[in-house]
Amino acid sequence: MSNNESMNRVRAGLARRYATERRFRMYGVLAILMSLFFLVLLFTTIIGNGYTAFLQTHIKLDITFDQALLDPSGKGDLAEISRTGDFNGVVKAALREAFPEVTKRGDRKSLYNLASGGAGFELRDMLMADPSLMGKTVSVWLTADDEIDMFMKGHIDRDVPEDDRRVKDLTIEWVDRLLAEDRLEKQFNTTFFTAGDSRDAEQSGIWGAAVGSFYTLIVTLLLSFPIGVAAAIYLEEFAPTNRFTDFIEVNINNLAAVPSIVFGLLGLAVFISFFGMPRSAPLVGGLVLTLMTLPTIIIASRAALKSVPPSIREAALGIGASKMQMVFHHVLPLAMPGMLTGAIIGMAQALGESAPLLMIGMVAFIVDIPGGVFDPSTVLPVQIYLWADSPERAFVERTSAAIMVLLAFLVVMNALAVMLRKRFEKRW
Repeated sequence: MSNNESMNRVRAGLARRYATERRFRMYGVLAILMSLFFLVLLFTTIIGNGYTAFLQTHIKLDITFDQALLDPSGKGDLAEISRTGDFNGVVKAALREAFPEVTKRGDRKSLYNLASGGAGFELRDMLMADPSLMGKTVSVWLTADDEIDMFMKGHIDRDVPEDDRRVKDLTIEWVDRLLAEDRLEKQFNTTFFTAGDSRDAEQSGIWGAAVGSFYTLIVTLLLSFPIGVAAAIYLEEFAPTNRFTDFIEVNINNLAAVPSIVFGLLGLAVFISFFGMPRSAPLVGGLVLTLMTLPTIIIASRAALKSVPPSIREAALGIGASKMQMVFHHVLPLAMPGMLTGAIIGMAQALGESAPLLMIGMVAFIVDIPGGVFDPSTVLPVQIYLWADSPERAFVERTSAAIMVLLAFLVVMNALAVMLRKRFEKRW
């Protein structure tokens, strides 16, 4: 074979290899672009559906805190007024005064639906905060009904035939009149961030679920981090290499891949059925999530310990330190940034879990804000699940808004893990 033929074969082979490499790179770029496309599509859908939840329609009414409705006995007992006062009657009276031409019973019922069913509670809180309002007439911005809110945000089309939409023509006339009188506007929805769950979409918020998530994660962190770090130190620094420790290591790796709902079943069987702990409590939720996050923390902690050079151990032992002193005075401080990173990643994973918490009853409808780890509560992922199952259109936007808040927490926690790793990690 001549030299020319050999060179031609080499060139042809190189051309095929280069073409294969270009195709491989192209496939990689296409995969990345597709991933980015679907990620952008996901975030666009969530933000597009949820950003309107941060605004809430309010209606301005001239409220008369009528003593005949709120304190007929005239005792001035705030506790009794709070318990028995007809605050909803005050709201209805204000609506009748604003629309005196509405006299038919059916029309008045529709008129009363302009304001939220929780508007009376807003007035009650105002009067409890300032008892001097009794007998006075003041202009108050009250939360509007969720259907009015959806109409104001454009989710209900007025051009659709009346029989095909939830807001009737007469109600639209009232809305237009209120808009012309500057008595209807969208304001920042503080209720969404300060209230617990509610049957009325306009009165529902994420604060109760956020507090429940906080208590649950605190329990998880206080249990999983020290136990996980201690287990990693023992397995990496003190445990002998034998079949028993190999068995433990294999099972730790296997537990990291177990579906989370299995841990929920374990929590239901052990913590609730056997030990009799309260259902829907952050304490039980934290125990279940501890079991779920322990493998992640142990694996990350062992990797952090392995990253410490053997020379550190040898130097500590060489100057007379005991093995315990070597581990806790020299190796552990150097491995701690990696351990903290693993713990934060484990907490972020726990924050987004819902399946194991559903199994222990944290799916219950909880209105009150939990005051401790023993109080009934729910968490953000379960709150999202509950709202997603509600048929009202207003809950759709709140579901997306709650997802945005949850994703923000997850991004912050993962960013914190990256910052800690870059700030404290030592490269040997």
